[in-house]
Amino acid sequence: MHTTPVALVGLGSYLPPQRITNAALCERLDTTDEWITSRTGIRSRHWAGPGVATGDLAVEAGHRALKSAGLEAGAGAVDLVVLATTTPDNPCPATAPDVASRLGLGPVAAYDIAAVCSGFLYALAAASAYIAAGQARRALVIGAETYSTILNPSDRTTNVIFGDGAGAVVLSAASDHDDHDNHDRAGLLLGFELGSDGSGRDLITIPGGGSRQRATTPTPDADDRYFTMQGKHVFTQAVNRMTESSQAVLDRLGWSAEQVDWLVGHQANVRILNAVARGLGIPAERAVINLDKVGNTSAASIPLALADAAANGSLTPGSRVLLTAFGGGLTWGAAALTWPDIVPA
Repeated sequence: MHTTPVALVGLGSYLPPQRITNAALCERLDTTDEWITSRTGIRSRHWAGPGVATGDLAVEAGHRALKSAGLEAGAGAVDLVVLATTTPDNPCPATAPDVASRLGLGPVAAYDIAAVCSGFLYALAAASAYIAAGQARRALVIGAETYSTILNPSDRTTNVIFGDGAGAVVLSAASDHDDHDNHDRAGLLLGFELGSDGSGRDLITIPGGGSRQRATTPTPDADDRYFTMQGKHVFTQAVNRMTESSQAVLDRLGWSAEQVDWLVGHQANVRILNAVARGLGIPAERAVINLDKVGNTSAASIPLALADAAANGSLTPGSRVLLTAFGGGLTWGAAALTWPDIVPA
């Protein structure tokens, strides 16, 4: 079956202005800057202020991605909006339709994807499939989070890790030229590998608030509304799953590790990123790292890292880029593309 090639044509990002340093957290938590940086590599993160929700960050990033793609925010700009988030504005309805409305995109299809830190890759794959099948011409894919709203203020293990932010990309149908090698055409999305294992659902979770808790616990524990994570078990799973899915994509495309210009992994922990690069045989200096400045921003992580690498000149047109992520669910995935000739906004 013939499918339409899909290209990344726009990129935008947004961080809330409030920057939280390790020193600021040390003032109220039993921790030190050395403890945080040695275990995570994080030195600061951004948190949204009072009254600021995930949808607000998503709208900002969406505006910028559309601008980067040379599109005006308005009806007809895109045919689809997919928003990856663990922190929607409300449990119901989804946040994506409101974001689309606030961007003035008209009555487009819009929905949320909840795959935690793998969410952006899941959203990217879904939007790409719509375009490849001819169901959409252009799509806006956003990863946005306000994790500061779901962290237990007294839990040092989560407070020091997570940040807020949003990143977005515009995907478009690309002209299909049979006389070109698609693997070398700048901007094209070349392949995906996604997976899940629900038996590990309790490793990364918010216990309360859903139908399971409401159906079984008449009086929920106050702490059940907060995000929890079993760090040691997650570390091993993350390294293994990100490495395996990345290798599967490389094998499918016939790429060797030497042919990967940049590895852009979910910015969870610098030790995880280094371990994945080592497992794939990719030099550590070719792994994009910006978590030291923004922390773990979950579904916003990969687009924020892409925006940072593009802005500092690391990503250049034609660069071969490997994306990979791991998140709650458990979910994981990888994707490959050649970097387009765009200017991020």
